[in-house]
Amino acid sequence: MNPTLYIEDIFKGKVPSGEEVTLNGWVYNSRSSGKVKFLMLRDGTGTIQCVFFKGGCEEESFLNFDKLTQETSVTVKGKIAPAPKAPGGFEISGLSFSIVSEAKDYPISPKEHGPAFLQDHRHLWIRSKRQHAILRIRSEIIHSARKFFDDRGFVCFDAPIFTPNACEGTTNLFEVNYFDDAKAYLTQSGQLYGEAGAKAFGKVYVFGPTFRAEKSKTRRHLTEFWMLEPEVAFMDLEGDMKLAEDMIGYIVESVLKNRRTELQDLERDPAILEKIIPPFPRIHYKEAAEILEKESKDNFKKGMDFGGGDETILASKFDKPVFVHGFPTAIKAFYMKEDPSDPQYTCSMDLLAPEGYGEIIGGGQREESIEVLLKKINEHGLDPKVFDWYLDLRRYGSSPSAGFGLGIERLTAWICGVEHVRECIPFPRMLYRLSP
Repeated sequence: MNPTLYIEDIFKGKVPSGEEVTLNGWVYNSRSSGKVKFLMLRDGTGTIQCVFFKGGCEEESFLNFDKLTQETSVTVKGKIAPAPKAPGGFEISGLSFSIVSEAKDYPISPKEHGPAFLQDHRHLWIRSKRQHAILRIRSEIIHSARKFFDDRGFVCFDAPIFTPNACEGTTNLFEVNYFDDAKAYLTQSGQLYGEAGAKAFGKVYVFGPTFRAEKSKTRRHLTEFWMLEPEVAFMDLEGDMKLAEDMIGYIVESVLKNRRTELQDLERDPAILEKIIPPFPRIHYKEAAEILEKESKDNFKKGMDFGGGDETILASKFDKPVFVHGFPTAIKAFYMKEDPSDPQYTCSMDLLAPEGYGEIIGGGQREESIEVLLKKINEHGLDPKVFDWYLDLRRYGSSPSAGFGLGIERLTAWICGVEHVRECIPFPRMLYRLSP
């Protein structure tokens, strides 16, 4: 059964007032008031009020109205009427409805439910207004991010999910049995393959799921998440940061333009996001370390990587995202280029979101010297044989390149003002959550 019309089409003024229409959807809620019956109908694109008056609609529909239950699927016929006080500015003057399938004892009632219950019923919870708004904004973020790169001539370059090696060691990877007792890993990043793509096409982006076997239960972590990873040949760290801030500015502007209603549903103050205009501030790791040695509650010492609390402290100094660049070589991956002016540090960067959301982007310039790269692989205790294809990128036409990884769920959480990333993906996978 195909709907003849979507609710969002009515809100966009694609159908004139007074026209008779047919809508398919689900009962969001319903109530009666004597000779008037009110049905809030949702169809996935929006929710609209349908009003049935005694004598103004089919008698059978009026008599059967009280049989409607939450999430019962229905087909409604009626006429579009202006309703300035209603969300969307229109309502439906109901003529009739028919029940497609009755929903009995829908488990997610309007009362309060705990997070574990809602996660157990995630397949139904995504129908709720809040989750609907979050996931629509997530969709807008993905759409605008891809458009940003597509419009700039980037090639979408798919990386494999099964990989023979890790980007940053195997301690936080999911190992799986492959054919003939071979071992494979679920990818933690498509970056290495993105580098191959950049050498072939100049500028590419990888977009897909990534996996981290970290036994973390923080509000910022998922074991399966989606990452967008651009990679550009002949680009340095400064160009990398410029690309990242332009992309974030573009995405935020797109959400403000196209998903303002959803931001309102989440009670997210758009004024906060309206400030997110490039350029973003930049501080070196050394400066960040000095701040944290004074203010961190986690006994931070120069040379350490940042914890979540450290990122919050640094980001609190700014009302825009802030780049921290030049992380110590000792705490960065083997492929990160050393700073030519001080090899103790790297040409790397993290972008920290304000309001306590922490790192949303990590990236930097790649090491183009095969000799240095081999040395780093050995220092990290990795097997050079499995990286032979990656070393070929340095053997045959090596060049500078840079890129980054953007975590879609973390970005969604920050833009939406949501506390936990588990609400920012349709079906979250966490340390103790593998269903539904």
